[in-house]
Amino acid sequence: MNFQLHKDFSEIDIPAWNALVQQSIADTPFSRYEYLSEWWKTLGGGEWKDAGLVLVSASENDQLIGIAPLFIAEYEGQQALLLIGSIEISDYLDLIVREQDLPRFLSGLIDFLASSSTDNWRAFDWYNLPDDSPTLAALKTESATRGWNYHEEIYRPTPRIALNGDFEEYLSRVEKKQRHEIRRKMRRAAESGRVRFTVIDKDAEIEPELETFFHLMVQDPGKAQFLHEVMRDQISKSIRIAHDQGYLWLAFLEVDGVKAAASLNFDYKNKLWGYNSGVSREHMELSPGWVLMAHVIQWCCENGRTEFDFMRGDEDYKYRFGGVDRYVMRAKVTKPSVI
Repeated sequence: MNFQLHKDFSEIDIPAWNALVQQSIADTPFSRYEYLSEWWKTLGGGEWKDAGLVLVSASENDQLIGIAPLFIAEYEGQQALLLIGSIEISDYLDLIVREQDLPRFLSGLIDFLASSSTDNWRAFDWYNLPDDSPTLAALKTESATRGWNYHEEIYRPTPRIALNGDFEEYLSRVEKKQRHEIRRKMRRAAESGRVRFTVIDKDAEIEPELETFFHLMVQDPGKAQFLHEVMRDQISKSIRIAHDQGYLWLAFLEVDGVKAAASLNFDYKNKLWGYNSGVSREHMELSPGWVLMAHVIQWCCENGRTEFDFMRGDEDYKYRFGGVDRYVMRAKVTKPSVI
């Protein structure tokens, strides 16, 4: 393999990048060129202050084989190589490589990094690797071969709901008390005559919908604090990009003609990835957040989506709706100290 260190994202062909994502172990919205390149421009909405780009590609016979989207930063007292997108706003991260090419790509990548100008790093510290990612086993094997230290731990749960097209079948798997609550709240909202569920058309003008979404999102004090100016700019760009690329999915619950709750997701790989939400503090007697979530899952069933992924976080409502835990992992590889 021919490895190359890139000074800028523009040095890698965008269609080739995204085509490789779709064939790779990292086929999520968070590995696509448009997402990671925008993340880098703001360093995760200001999450990182000082970071150096370590973007590496590997090719063979003029074909792109793998991409290691990395950056170097001081982290926990040492220079570490982290995955671009780390840590807070990108739910799933990984190397971008086909599974069959992963072992030799990873081995060659480490050799390349050890011999390049970035050799002041002491560790790989990779967050948000899916628990079924083959990168975990490959990193462990490679570490053992080199006599390096390997540590792996659960970082966050990522509850998911498997779906098969039947909303009633889905409800039958929810705990009995919660099943009755979902049905009761949906029925009460419908009987009020005040509630309407709407999915924004993929060709619609997104800017006014985006403003409404953020207005609802900041009703939560914690989200309002999180959504500082640079972070809002980062998330806005990510939403616009997903809209431009055709995989943004945004729905509202209207009460008396006013949008009272929002659910923003990625519609990708025949599943919905739940990115964020917002709920007005008005009309709580109609449980707009719960009713909207139920309608989102019903929409998934009626439109052939095979899963709703709540993504990172262990909020109680995810389990009340029947979320079953999977996890994202932290894998840390540390080079032995040189005496």
